[in-house]
Amino acid sequence: MAETEAKTALKQAGTALQETGTALQQAGTALKNEKVGEVVSTKMQKTIVVEVSRRVPHPLYKRIIGKRKKFYAHDEEGTAKLGDVVRIVECRPLSKLKRWRLKDIVRRAPQVAAQPKDLDVKV
Repeated sequence: MAETEAKTALKQAGTALQETGTALQQAGTALKNEKVGEVVSTKMQKTIVVEVSRRVPHPLYKRIIGKRKKFYAHDEEGTAKLGDVVRIVECRPLSKLKRWRLKDIVRRAPQVAAQPKDLDVKV
């Protein structure tokens, strides 16, 4: 008897958990890992490489050091350009290395126009 009551209670708790998870997903409040970094490569189709920098204390010497890591992110429209600061969000695996999606572009890189004299072109 106690065993069947325990199973019933467990089933109800599982159903409540599923409903809560579904409600969170529908509300768009499911928390996903986000990172902000600079685009260092756009040479692939629909893929950008984002370098995320962070400053952490050294484990032994406690001096602040900079650490960098590169992430491959999916850019469907190809909107991100080299040097842009972008926000990427975690998603399901899209390929062997790609587990991130481009969420938005935080800041555009300054576009420097080349002068004809720099390109050795006669005008």
